[in-house]
Amino acid sequence: MELSLISPPPLLAVLFLALLLQLFRYYLRRRRGDPRKQPRAHGLKVYPLLGTLPHLIRNRHRFLEWSTGALQRSPTQTMSFHAVGFGGGVVTANPANVEHFLKTNFGNYPKGEVTASMAEDLLGRGILNSDGHQWLWQRKAASHEFSTRSLRAFAAGAVRSEAAERLLPLLARAAHDGRTLDVQAKMLGVQDVLQRFAFDNICIVAFGEDPACLAGDRGAGAGSEFMRAFDDAQSAVVARLMSRPRWVPPSSPRPASATRSPTSSSPAATRRRHDRARGPRGARRRAVVIGRRHAAVRPRRAARHAMHYLHAAITESMRLYPPVAINTRRCERGEFLPDGTFVGGGWQVSYSAYAMARVAAVWGGDCEEFRPERWLDGGGAFWPPESPFKYPVFHAGPRACLGREMAYVQMKSVAACVLERFTLRFAGGEGQPELVPAVTLRMKGGLPMQVKERRA
Repeated sequence: MELSLISPPPLLAVLFLALLLQLFRYYLRRRRGDPRKQPRAHGLKVYPLLGTLPHLIRNRHRFLEWSTGALQRSPTQTMSFHAVGFGGGVVTANPANVEHFLKTNFGNYPKGEVTASMAEDLLGRGILNSDGHQWLWQRKAASHEFSTRSLRAFAAGAVRSEAAERLLPLLARAAHDGRTLDVQAKMLGVQDVLQRFAFDNICIVAFGEDPACLAGDRGAGAGSEFMRAFDDAQSAVVARLMSRPRWVPPSSPRPASATRSPTSSSPAATRRRHDRARGPRGARRRAVVIGRRHAAVRPRRAARHAMHYLHAAITESMRLYPPVAINTRRCERGEFLPDGTFVGGGWQVSYSAYAMARVAAVWGGDCEEFRPERWLDGGGAFWPPESPFKYPVFHAGPRACLGREMAYVQMKSVAACVLERFTLRFAGGEGQPELVPAVTLRMKGGLPMQVKERRA
């Protein structure tokens, strides 16, 4: 019996030898290449051909904590990896590198098609998930809308209404009954309460629709199913980003329940379609009318902008626990970063705001302590950081968050009205809460709190 070169055993042998030859050539190029382009392990074991990639795979379920430790040990607060067939990547907590990504060489670091395609089912190609001209025109339109007085008044009124009509009564009932707001007890944890509060406000301001997720102790409003579907869709996107190799296109089915609102045929939805048909002016006029109606509700503490210590406490909380812990971009053309790290074309580059907050070289020896005073000057007034790239919680550069000031006003309004009437005590026992990988940072098991009403 004769064997040809295309029969299975010889063919496999030829392919195997060809693969070995390619790997050997790659190894020689790495040995003879520019040493500055070598991945920076900084104490991590480097495996043949795979480099430090096995560490990333092994710790993918606790990537935030693991990468923070690795970046703390790095003299440049940066680590890089590269493996045959897997491409390469860089993770950094160095403010100079972050400024380079987000401002100095902004055009070389878009979100990238791979990341955008994985999130397209949820975000489409909107302002949060687009690049180039498609992003630019949306940015200009959104910048104009966020600068209007009517939108700011409408958003503030929506927050006050939700707090007065739902949030405060819910806390009052919990305090009266002596209950602990706890997910395990099938009640609402504080984390869940605030997520529902935020979801209601986002839908009211953005779509003119109230899902009423905070209605009732268990948040059994008509929009709760839609909120859960939205959370499931976010989890699916995170799972794609965490588990899929960058060359594999996403194939997860679109969550059907997340693509439609339970109120899509409601009168409000009909008005929205009518507004869209008439153009943006119709939607803006309607927002002005509703904003004036909500403007009748006045906060008990009108001087929200003067709450310097509260502003500092919120800022410090987000420094240690940023809503978006890690952000990722794609490098178009290879280059050296300001700290000397090489990043190749097509590599994924990530900057970790969570890790940056825990680097002594950036925030000092007390970096891991909660200390709002670091944000106050000698007279007790709020003092912003000298560089937004040292505090990228709201991003920075051309893609800086447009709603930053509005977010601060809302957070301070909620904190002021809650803390004026109630005291909250953590009821979750000892130990640090486990963090959950998500689009926004969350705690596993929620945040159980004992609520008590203050005496007059």
